[in-house]
Amino acid sequence: MSTPSLPALPIRRLTLRDLTACADLSEDRGWPREEHKWGLLLTAGKGYGIDAPDGGLVTACVVTEYGTPGRPDLGAIGMVLVARRYARQGVGRRLMRHVVAEMGPTPLTLHATPYGQPLYEELGFKVTGRAEMVRGHFDLREPGTQVPTRAAGAEDLTGILRLDAEVFGPDRTHVITRLPAFSDQLRVAEEGGRITGYAAAWPNMDTHVVGPLIARDTETAKALVTSLAARTDRPLRTDVDVRHQELLSWMKACGLKSVGFNTVMAYGVSELPGDWTRRFAPLTVAAG
Repeated sequence: MSTPSLPALPIRRLTLRDLTACADLSEDRGWPREEHKWGLLLTAGKGYGIDAPDGGLVTACVVTEYGTPGRPDLGAIGMVLVARRYARQGVGRRLMRHVVAEMGPTPLTLHATPYGQPLYEELGFKVTGRAEMVRGHFDLREPGTQVPTRAAGAEDLTGILRLDAEVFGPDRTHVITRLPAFSDQLRVAEEGGRITGYAAAWPNMDTHVVGPLIARDTETAKALVTSLAARTDRPLRTDVDVRHQELLSWMKACGLKSVGFNTVMAYGVSELPGDWTRRFAPLTVAAG
């Protein structure tokens, strides 16, 4: 029986059963396996991929939809990967064209690496911003902020969702409600009984990723990061919108180092919805 040609291989939906294959694909490209993150994305979003004739996946990506189920207001594309042995053969372009067509009129966003940006520009994505990844052991080297924080409880979920909707824009209840189980820490800042910020720290290989980081101002964001860092021995990692230079400078003064940049891109809209002034870091760049 002859092996089908690469262009003839069908694109299919991925499920949680494909978790190991997705992690293998990450490892094949020199990325961390990130099973924990893949698990969230494959359950909260829609995975797409192509099976390789010789086993594993040729390519994969995940789309996380936000807004009304069935009529999303925004789709975030992430984890776009092509196996090394199939690179530069057009499969990544084919997968992305399929996803864009599947999403129809829904606006799309993604965080692009320098390697992937030319493809996304070719498909019609436009640059809307940048995010800087910082990583390292946190060491508070100046007097701490006076903004109090505390661990979030079940009773805080309504307030967290209300704030998130104000800041992010499209509803993402199906993702935020997974945070208590997905993260090792979930903390809030409040004033007068109203939540003014929240942040999670979730495990990713040997680090704790800080995200989402939503706060009414930079001082509140600092307080949330400080409180998360105080409760872990792992290095912190996060991706901060470069417009928040005050927070980035403070993080670097506290021991985190810049390890790279991603370009934020959008398709179908000129600007992303929501209030960027209170949106400091995403849950993960793979989910917008």
